[in-house]
Amino acid sequence: MVKSDFEFPEFYNFPPFFTIQPVLATREKQLHLWRELILRYHTAYKIKTLIVHDCPLWKNTNLGRELDSTDISIIMNDLIESGHGEWEDLTTSTSTSTSAVHTRCRILWRTPQQLASDIYEWAQVHGFGGGGVCTVYELHSGEDVHGMSFQGADEELLRRGLEVLEHQGKCTMFQGDTSSEDGIKFY
Repeated sequence: MVKSDFEFPEFYNFPPFFTIQPVLATREKQLHLWRELILRYHTAYKIKTLIVHDCPLWKNTNLGRELDSTDISIIMNDLIESGHGEWEDLTTSTSTSTSAVHTRCRILWRTPQQLASDIYEWAQVHGFGGGGVCTVYELHSGEDVHGMSFQGADEELLRRGLEVLEHQGKCTMFQGDTSSEDGIKFY
């Protein structure tokens, strides 16, 4: 695991946090906190996939508390619905039933729309607006992207953010000799 300065927030040490609350308004706030915790943790450690049965967030050994499988499902469904997660394993179907036993969730540190906004803002600040060109590699690993939300993002997610910009008419993507040499022209 990558070294990080991640610190658990205070609410992580609050015992009721580990039981999904029955009052709707309280539950919505609780799910928001879980979503933020999952995103902050996975971003800090640069973890791109949450393994549902092996996520250290579900258990607080200092409190002696852990989420049960039903509560984990509620939290994961909320994460997916928020657009910050996607199941990597597919739902299986047979002729008599469909089952959805998901075990792996791809964490979207930023949604494609958020990445698109971040990328476009970066392009404008760094002089790429108005016809400037850069490569996918430069967006992913270039010197000018240090500290940006898309630095080190997985290439497929980065491309989805670029597709949002392309759809908005803010860039055009063109193919290079390799995928990392694919170019982006910003407008």
